[in-house]
Amino acid sequence: MAMKGTGIVSGKGDEQRTLVVVFLRGGADGLTLAPPVGDQVYHDLRSNIAVSEDEVLKLGDANCGLHPAMSGLHDVFKDGGLSVIPAVGSEDETRSHFYAQDLMEHGGPVAGGWLGRFLRYREGRQPTALSAVALGKKMPEVLRGAPAATVMESMDTFSLGKKGVSTAKFKAELAGLYGAETSLLGPAARDTLQALDRVAELAKTSYSPEHGAEYGDDSFSNGLRQAAQLVRARVGLEAVSLDLDGWDSHFAQETLIAPMITRLSEGLSTFYQDLGPLMRKVTVVVMTEFGRRVAENSSFGTDHGSGGLMMVMGGKERGLVGTMPKLDAGTLIGPGDVPVVTDYRSILIPELKMHAVCETVGEIFPGFAQEK
Repeated sequence: MAMKGTGIVSGKGDEQRTLVVVFLRGGADGLTLAPPVGDQVYHDLRSNIAVSEDEVLKLGDANCGLHPAMSGLHDVFKDGGLSVIPAVGSEDETRSHFYAQDLMEHGGPVAGGWLGRFLRYREGRQPTALSAVALGKKMPEVLRGAPAATVMESMDTFSLGKKGVSTAKFKAELAGLYGAETSLLGPAARDTLQALDRVAELAKTSYSPEHGAEYGDDSFSNGLRQAAQLVRARVGLEAVSLDLDGWDSHFAQETLIAPMITRLSEGLSTFYQDLGPLMRKVTVVVMTEFGRRVAENSSFGTDHGSGGLMMVMGGKERGLVGTMPKLDAGTLIGPGDVPVVTDYRSILIPELKMHAVCETVGEIFPGFAQEK
């Protein structure tokens, strides 16, 4: 079924770029998502849970690959649409999930989120209610401080106003209040009301993925489906935040995260397939608060570590970024962690610059000096 009313809400629909931030909460194990290739120490220290090298999906001649359950993302990599960045993280040595997540979402020990600051300081666009969307139950830290952002679990359940108050009446009052306003607030308010009307319209429309894509029924895939629908509807969407929880694998790691890996790969690869050529203007960043220790523990799991993994999909031609460090005693840090070779902010900065003109990188990541 064709969508009705595909008019542009923001005036920049044809030029719009969208950044999707996927946070793997719990400290995803980068050595399972992207297992080392040709490193016997990895197999020695993980005699029960290491991914067999025969099963690793190779990334060309790189010294790491992808987990065998990530065949969908492996196809994206072969299509030139995926970068895999091993040994990535921050300079902070915390092992607290909540503190590490806050630091990474804030962009350092500062208030507010790095994505919120980017939306505030980037040039050329007036924000609307759909400039930034958090697909979930609450506002994530990464979007704190954004000039405008909307939280929704789904378009089906999204509404404007308080429970028990007529949405139509509430919108009519807002339209009356700001309809004749000539300041910047007036156009922004009217644009917001148009955007919210568009969400209500989209919720009534059966979305049909394109290019043979078929999304799963899990919440992560449903979130990506809605993100794709908003991108296609050209509502001025600049940023999306979406979580995939459950990566804290202290015990029975293989059993615990195997379905998570499948969900991650199938969800992202379906999103890539669905949007097709539109992925030139959509970038997905996948990140986690820290990695896991190299050695398995006595419960066939892994404990909190340091260097983890990032992936970036779409936006431009992609490929492997960096190399997996050797996992020998002379390289590992602390109690046996993968060292942080690449700071996560050095990955984010070029992506943000690609998405909008922004000369104030220092405002987005204060105190961070990117290496040349």
